[in-house]
Amino acid sequence: MAEALPLRIDIVSDVVCPWCIIGFKQVEQALKMVGTPVDAEYWWHPFELNTNMPPEGQDVAEHIQQKYGSTPEQGKANRQRLGEIGASLGFKFGDHHDRRIYNTFKAHKLLHIAGHEQGWRKQTQLKLALFEAYFQHNRDVSDEVVLLDVAQSVGLASDACTAWLADEALSQTVRAEQAYWLDQNITGVPAIIFDQKFMVPGAQSADTFAGVIDKVLAKRTAA
Repeated sequence: MAEALPLRIDIVSDVVCPWCIIGFKQVEQALKMVGTPVDAEYWWHPFELNTNMPPEGQDVAEHIQQKYGSTPEQGKANRQRLGEIGASLGFKFGDHHDRRIYNTFKAHKLLHIAGHEQGWRKQTQLKLALFEAYFQHNRDVSDEVVLLDVAQSVGLASDACTAWLADEALSQTVRAEQAYWLDQNITGVPAIIFDQKFMVPGAQSADTFAGVIDKVLAKRTAA
């Protein structure tokens, strides 16, 4: 069997973005389809869809209608489509008609420092746990109590997380990283970057991602 090739995958995303978890799942499927065995590592980067969201959040259907001008019927159809795609990829979106959307800056602080302190595996564990908390259990991922509970569930120490959440220097670091990705003309998520060179916008199909990965590996070999 051929030796697996290392591949860094950077994902700019938000915790409350359903297409971000779908994009990740599509990449997972794509890695099973490529012609070369791949040893992937995932790094997650902050993007806030709702920087000015008030602390109490907002009803998702109301928010989508205001932001994108969609009708309630269109919103319902979109949620149904998301549910079907998610189920086909092994991620079940909870049936919460009263879901609210929240600001996610504090979640991004924990994700950033988890990756910095403990590496991509722990960061990915936390990211997936936050997706599950929000989309499957309808939890408020802006609430520090919720964030600490989710962080503890993946083995992060509560005392350390409490200190990180209060760390203003860490806030400035995360805001600077958010500004960097905006400067890279990333205005929507997910944005998925392979080999730190090739960016693919949106939650593409597994076939599309597999084609990109094959091309990335071929370019690397030819270089």
